Amino acid sequence: MVKRTAATAARVLTQIRHDPRTIALMLVVPSLLIGLMAWIFTDTEVFQRIGPAMIALFPFVVMFLVTSIATLRERRSGTLERLLSMPLAKGEFIFGYALAFTLVAVLQTVIAVSFALLVLGLQISGSLVLLFSVAALDALLGTSLGLMASAFARTEFQVVQFMPLLIFPQFLLSGLILPREQLPGTLEVIGDWLPLSHAIDALGDVAAGTEDSGTWASLLVIGAWILGALLVGSLTLRRRTP
Repeated sequence: MVKRTAATAARVLTQIRHDPRTIALMLVVPSLLIGLMAWIFTDTEVFQRIGPAMIALFPFVVMFLVTSIATLRERRSGTLERLLSMPLAKGEFIFGYALAFTLVAVLQTVIAVSFALLVLGLQISGSLVLLFSVAALDALLGTSLGLMASAFARTEFQVVQFMPLLIFPQFLLSGLILPREQLPGTLEVIGDWLPLSHAIDALGDVAAGTEDSGTWASLLVIGAWILGALLVGSLTLRRRTP
């Protein structure tokens, strides 16, 4: 199982290496978007407050889109059907993809966080190692949700349609627009269970140097969402889209 999962990951990384546009989208675009936010709030303290949230948001969205569309194309092209005709289980395929994009997510995180700290001047009071770890886990969250969405979608357009269902509510209820404690009671409860909320909370804690047991609880919630999304994706993945 481990060998087949690793082989799948190696194949995906080889495909990515030969696609410069996808590489640019995953590794460069999040930093550019974070930089745009910093530019918008030049000469104010706003970016120091929202910067950690941007590190959570943009890589999360980019990894969701790239992963979901790339996996869907494997199925639509018949590649997945050919692979599953060999001794390769659906779970091995999903976790192989997750492993490949995890490696990309780590590199993306290094670039985005380094850009925010060294170029944009974002100030971090807590542990840089923990900051990188939370940001990478957040990017992996986008990857796992993308893999789950691709298992249900039939076309690239349907993948984009999953964004209002899986991404936009998390953005609206994460506390970025309005602190969650100021939301109506039901929406606050929903927001407290969404993984992006916990990623933003954890990055905010690290940036402020106020890590506590709540920060680690947030990481556990994110990890549970990642595992759950990968399991759902592996169980519902179809061999080929009709």
